[in-house]
Amino acid sequence: MFYEPKQGHGLSHNPFKAIVAPRPIAWVSTLDTNGNANLAPYSYFNAVSDDPPMVMISSSPAEGRFGKDTLSNILTSGEFVVHIVPYAMRDAMNVSSAGFAADVDEFKQAKLAKAPSNLISPPRIADAPIALECRHHVDLGMPGKNGTRGAHVVFGEVIGVHIADELLIDGKLDVLKFNPLARLGYMDYASVDEVFSLSRPKI
Repeated sequence: MFYEPKQGHGLSHNPFKAIVAPRPIAWVSTLDTNGNANLAPYSYFNAVSDDPPMVMISSSPAEGRFGKDTLSNILTSGEFVVHIVPYAMRDAMNVSSAGFAADVDEFKQAKLAKAPSNLISPPRIADAPIALECRHHVDLGMPGKNGTRGAHVVFGEVIGVHIADELLIDGKLDVLKFNPLARLGYMDYASVDEVFSLSRPKI
């Protein structure tokens, strides 16, 4: 099939998220101006550079309050923590995806303990095996349909990295031990349970 997104796809469900998959999930913690903690997952997320390390998350108006208050907290404080969701924490991540009110602490709702960050104010998830402490770098507003406001993309510099010691084997991150969760389309997810290597060709 071929379709133009502006004209519609004619399917029972939009296939776009299933096409651009798998996607890593950023589990983002922030603080509001009153010190309330917020925690929300994002699958429009990725690394965009490694020197310096930079990441991006995209927040859609369809998510409500521009991503369960995460965006406004980042733009106000300039700080956020990105946790990469492991398969073992999938249920807690899912709990935190609900549209709680701004003053509700998703850490408590998901029964997650907080740990202090080293360089920024927002707490991190104590049991998360990987956490990236980030400072806001720049943000971009995307166009929506028919002149409406679309997604808002936030870029942040990673200024601190937490890795659980047991994930480091011979100086390398063992992805199979980490077993990160990935977002597919619809209500579907996947986990990394197989790894293979390919050598880059030499020209």
